[in-house]
Formats: sequence, structure tokens, C-alpha cells
Amino acid sequence: MRVGIGNDHAAVNFKNILKEYLEGKGYEVIDYGSTDPQAKDDYPDFGQTVAEALTAGKIDKGVLICGTGVGISLAANKVPGIRCGVCSDTATARLIVQHNNANIISLGERIVGVELAKDILDSFFSAEFEGGRHARRVDKITAIEEKYNK
Repeated sequence: MRVGIGNDHAAVNFKNILKEYLEGKGYEVIDYGSTDPQAKDDYPDFGQTVAEALTAGKIDKGVLICGTGVGISLAANKVPGIRCGVCSDTATARLIVQHNNANIISLGERIVGVELAKDILDSFFSAEFEGGRHARRVDKITAIEEKYNK
């Protein structure tokens, strides 16, 4: 599986640890993030880049990281077809895939520790979309998106 990872300057070191962790699990990780913790980058740029890489088929899933995980996820979710959820626990990471068919996860470097972040990623990547009643709901999200992106 090809995983795109993106981050702003606030999460460079955190990203590097998680990137190495994912590569150790056998994922091909494509780094779209900042490499300079002093750069004062803008998180929307990285959220958009990873989201566009996913919708273009360059990656299969995405991981985004900023200070809280919120700002970068908001940017990613503006790209049609993206369902990105901010997670700070393993249950939410599993459920955003099972119930919402999330294709990107977002983490807050200032919110979760590295070991918890690894567990969160494991939950996200091991979960599968359940379909059924959840598919109807995801379709409704897509319909909202299409209504405003005409």
C-alpha cells in the first residue's frame, strides 16, 4: 500500500518517526511534508497536496500531521472525494474507516504521543469499511460535496 504523509513545520520530527514506523510495517511511504521545523509552513498546503495525491491515484491512503491535526484535516476535506478524520484514540481511528470510509487520518503532534500515534495508525490501517447502512451515509456526504462543487 502506498501511503502519503504530509505535515507542517510543527510536526517534522513526529512525521519522521511515524514514517519510519510505517515503512517498517511494509508500507511504501511517500513524503509530501515539510522537512524544516524552522520553516513556518502553512498546513493547508500539505493537506491539499496529500488529498490531491490520493484523488489522483498516486497513493492509497494518507496521514496528515500538524499541531492539533485539525487545520490540516480541514484543508484536506475541501478536496472532493476526501474523508479525513482527526484522531487521538484507537477506537476513533478504527471507526472512521469502518463507518465513514475515511481515506486520510489526521494526527496532532501536540495532542498525542508517538507510541499512541503508532497504535492509532495501526487501528486506521487494519480497519475495513463495513458498507451497509454506512454506505448510505457516506453517499449522503458525497451528495453534499457534489452539490457545492458544481
